[in-house]
Amino acid sequence: MTWANRCAVAVAGVGFSAVERRTSTPLGRFADDAAAAAIADAGLTPDAVDGLATYPTPPFEGAVARSGEDMVDVEHFLQAPWARGVRWYSQAGEGMITTSVRDAVHALAAGACSTVLVWRAMYVPPGTYGTHAGTAGGDAAFAAPYGCAGAIPWHALAYRRYLELSGGRREALGALVVGQRRNANRNPHAVFADRLMTAQDYAGARTVADPLCLFDCDVPVTAAIALVLTTADRARDLPRPPVYVAAAAQQTTRREHRLHYTMGDHVEAGTPLVDELWEQSGLAQADVGTAQLYDGFAPSVLYWLEAAGFCGRGEALDFVQDGRVAVEGKLPVNTGGGSLSQGRMHGMGHLAEAVLQLRGDAGERQVVDPRAALVLVGSPMLRGGGVLLTSEEL
Repeated sequence: MTWANRCAVAVAGVGFSAVERRTSTPLGRFADDAAAAAIADAGLTPDAVDGLATYPTPPFEGAVARSGEDMVDVEHFLQAPWARGVRWYSQAGEGMITTSVRDAVHALAAGACSTVLVWRAMYVPPGTYGTHAGTAGGDAAFAAPYGCAGAIPWHALAYRRYLELSGGRREALGALVVGQRRNANRNPHAVFADRLMTAQDYAGARTVADPLCLFDCDVPVTAAIALVLTTADRARDLPRPPVYVAAAAQQTTRREHRLHYTMGDHVEAGTPLVDELWEQSGLAQADVGTAQLYDGFAPSVLYWLEAAGFCGRGEALDFVQDGRVAVEGKLPVNTGGGSLSQGRMHGMGHLAEAVLQLRGDAGERQVVDPRAALVLVGSPMLRGGGVLLTSEEL
């Protein structure tokens, strides 16, 4: 059954802040810049915004959460002079930024507001990123003493199992990672826009947690990206071509207890999510002209390709070879560089890139016939989600 709100809402504007690694500029300033750019891109003024939605969680578990400094929550914009007319807002605690997009669609379709600003702001904290000291309690007592503490070794375990099951080699993933860097070199909003990478660079990169190397991990940045969503009928009267939300779903499949990530969980959790997107939209794999797949760690792209049915189980490492996922390939993937080379934005960069592709505004990295863009955010086993966007109303 197709979604009742299919293509009832469209993205009317997209905006980027500067993207930096270390900076003394408050994170709130980055969010202000991205919001202003998105509103202007939509051909609107700030007082037209009467809805707000974000996923404000700081970049790692245990991080300080000061509004405007470590994260940018709804309160940050509610304090703005132009926000007096805001009559709806949503602040997601789970599901990442795709949940905020889905919330906005429902609010707009229900008439709770007319124009929603959706944003995600991320920063690079001082010191060593995400390192915690102290005792290990609860589940961590059974993992941390053995070196399995945090996302990197957890993902490394699952990836090692994937390579064993598929018979793949670690070096083969370089085709994807180097290709994404090439895409970032054509993206002015990417932190690595001016930094090249070769296959030799990837093969020689230092190991972080075997089999993950440095370039398999996303790059922390300080930046913000914003979107403006409105109803489809309003979007048609605005300057930019509307990009319609054809489907939006949250990830709900999970095990009762999870001590750490497992290989089986990834595809098992991802497939029901993507199946729901196909059902909501009435589209299928063949309709997708570009896929923007979450790559907090590079192997997640492999899991999403299989979960979405673009290839069979254990076949994704072969699928990404020979230019198949390049801008000019059969299924262009992460055309803006993804989290690995554009910067870690918890999926917001993927959403923005999908919008640019469908509007024909991606410049040198423009896909010839994007048709529909599939955006999948998450590991995929953790609380992520998906959005399917189209350039034409279905």
